[in-house]
Amino acid sequence: MIPAIQVVALLFGLINFCVSTYRSWVRHHKVPGPFFAAISNLPRLRWAWSGGAHHAHMQLHDRYGSLVRLGPNCISVGDPEELQKIYGTGVNLKKSDFYKVMQPMSRGRVIQGLFNTQDHDLHRAMKRPIANIYSMSNLVDFEPHVDTTIRFFLRRLDEAATKDEQTVDLGTWLQWFAFDVMGEITFSKRLGFLDEARDVDGIMGGIQKVFKYASGVSDIRNFDAGMSTLTVPKIGQMPWLDSILAKNPLARFLPEGSSPIVAFALARARERSNISEVEKTTTHHNTKDFMSRFLEAKEKNPAVPDWFVTAWATSNVLAGSDTTAIMMRAIIYFLIKHPDCLGKLMEELSQADQEGRLSDIVTWKESRNLPYLDACVKEAGRLHPVIGLPLERVVGKGGVELCEVHFEEGTIVGMNPWVVHRNKDVFGNDADEFKPERWLCDRERRVKMERSLLTFGAGRRTCLGKNISYLEIYKLIPTLFWRYQMMLRGEWKVQNHWMIAQTGLNVRMTPRVGDEEVAA
Repeated sequence: MIPAIQVVALLFGLINFCVSTYRSWVRHHKVPGPFFAAISNLPRLRWAWSGGAHHAHMQLHDRYGSLVRLGPNCISVGDPEELQKIYGTGVNLKKSDFYKVMQPMSRGRVIQGLFNTQDHDLHRAMKRPIANIYSMSNLVDFEPHVDTTIRFFLRRLDEAATKDEQTVDLGTWLQWFAFDVMGEITFSKRLGFLDEARDVDGIMGGIQKVFKYASGVSDIRNFDAGMSTLTVPKIGQMPWLDSILAKNPLARFLPEGSSPIVAFALARARERSNISEVEKTTTHHNTKDFMSRFLEAKEKNPAVPDWFVTAWATSNVLAGSDTTAIMMRAIIYFLIKHPDCLGKLMEELSQADQEGRLSDIVTWKESRNLPYLDACVKEAGRLHPVIGLPLERVVGKGGVELCEVHFEEGTIVGMNPWVVHRNKDVFGNDADEFKPERWLCDRERRVKMERSLLTFGAGRRTCLGKNISYLEIYKLIPTLFWRYQMMLRGEWKVQNHWMIAQTGLNVRMTPRVGDEEVAA
């Protein structure tokens, strides 16, 4: 027989569960959604586990409207009109515990960064010394170094196309390119992805492991040439599990491991800090790369702790590579799939070339005079945003009213870009279609659409490195299409491990006549 004390404990636990579930249900009973989502986070975990949470959320909003209850205390908001109330610059809604899951451990200590910290004061302290470095006027100084990597990238593409009968896994090569650009402008040293055509030191695998661990997606096979299968714990949308499995001070059930990119950043910081005055005049590193500027920022403010420098450098690579590669894949995919749009882009590039406004490696200044290219970039970012789950925030004191419903302090609210970017009131009845022309409109409508985008987040927590991504994208995309004729070989596969990943973007690449000298 079961001891009486165990029966009492079990009964007490069951009663407590029922009471808390009922209270949670009552708290948000006005918000529609699946029944089980009102009493458990398991549906959220299941959607994330499937790799198709972005599609599930779109379908739920189509069914229930602007507000959908994804969990007992988690509300998804689909109306772009409410964006500023959640993410606006003056709004003080902190990031949810979902971001805590993405804080890695090192030597028993949680490592926070610009992206994953929940602490507004820490974020402000980390951002203030370096924010001006990321302005586009400053980033243009890095353009020659981006050009160097682009030229090497084109050469490697030519070699790969020749070896594989002109068929290239462009999705993977774009990922390698994005990482090497960040290495070049951050450390004056490519990370070696393009050179070796593989995931060097497991850096890509390490980053993907973090994202998969946070989102709870199932295994993704053949994500890149150097990683066949990643098996990670399915934490998903239940972040309290992280405090037990990975960040339990008493006993960790998951190995802490080490981050290759953190180790790389630490090594570069030590090298640069210890360099002598004589070596500064003879070394080959760019004295104005990000690492040099980070160290200068620290020298100007001795109160800045040493670990800030490592966190800044790490954030550059962590947040600046995946996002850029994903956007470039999407732009290329949509243009190849829509030959009429690609034809219009090629006409624009041809006109610019005839007028002497197009270099072999397109410059940032030249790209700003290509309105159809700009429309294609915005449209691809709208239709295929990088983020595939709601950008969660926690309601503060006094609550907040969203879509005429009041939400109390402690409620988790968020917007999924895949939902918001398909709002027909803002983007038109054809919001599900790839149509760059929608951006070639009057200024009032264009501004309204731009304010409804969450491509790089919004408000005070907007991605600090978005201008780096734009610099790469607006240079590489026209350069690639002007140099190559591209044709898809099979379809790509889209899976959501929070940052959307595409696999199998195989492309037949044929150099256009007269372009052989571009990659020389």
